[in-house]
Amino acid sequence: MRIARLLTPEGPVTGRYENGTVDTDDGTYEVGIDGRLLPPCDPTALYCVGRNYAETLEQMAYERPDEPSFFIKPPASLLAHGQAVPYPSFTEEFTYAGELAAVIDRRCRNLDPEDALSAVRGYTIMNDLDALDQQNLPARKAFDCSAPLGPWLETDLDPTAIDMHTDINGERRQEANTEQMLFDCAEIVSYLSQRFTFEPGDVVAFGSPANPGLIEPGDEIEITYDGVGTLTNTVSETAST
Repeated sequence: MRIARLLTPEGPVTGRYENGTVDTDDGTYEVGIDGRLLPPCDPTALYCVGRNYAETLEQMAYERPDEPSFFIKPPASLLAHGQAVPYPSFTEEFTYAGELAAVIDRRCRNLDPEDALSAVRGYTIMNDLDALDQQNLPARKAFDCSAPLGPWLETDLDPTAIDMHTDINGERRQEANTEQMLFDCAEIVSYLSQRFTFEPGDVVAFGSPANPGLIEPGDEIEITYDGVGTLTNTVSETAST
């Protein structure tokens, strides 16, 4: 089942997404007519794993990690499907990364790997935007609108062997399968839960395959994960409202 959040004139609503509509207890809303899509959850934090594909290690000349390497983005980094990505004024090297992301369903901590995915509400797609020329990881990764997320939440998904691809202006830039991850989804959720108390709606992003190019204003980014959908955003000089 796909669950979406929609911003209407009366406020946000949440319901089942199907064929361009969101069905809620209070009625049916048409996306683009009755409101626009919001990020599919309202997290307290986005926990983002890096260096989780061998080809990424090769591209960036990183050493293979012994355990998941991660950083945290704040809720201010969220951006919805279809919204414009503002090109940051502080960088000249702006890039993308198409990632599968899990949304946590309940408050939890210290999950065993065997039980970790039982705490996941569903899966969505994140674009881990990166200002590559900045001095440190938070400056590169954790800024406003640096985490487009969506378009919805897929609750019925096995994340272990999903094909993905990223297209920039229709040109294929990334192509991989989640079975190529160094650490699988259950391992990562468990590992992070040993260090943080997850809250409902928190996001865990599982990393991106090799990232072969920069983006500029006017570029359209389409990230597809089979069984989930396609997250689409266009880069602009300023953010959409």
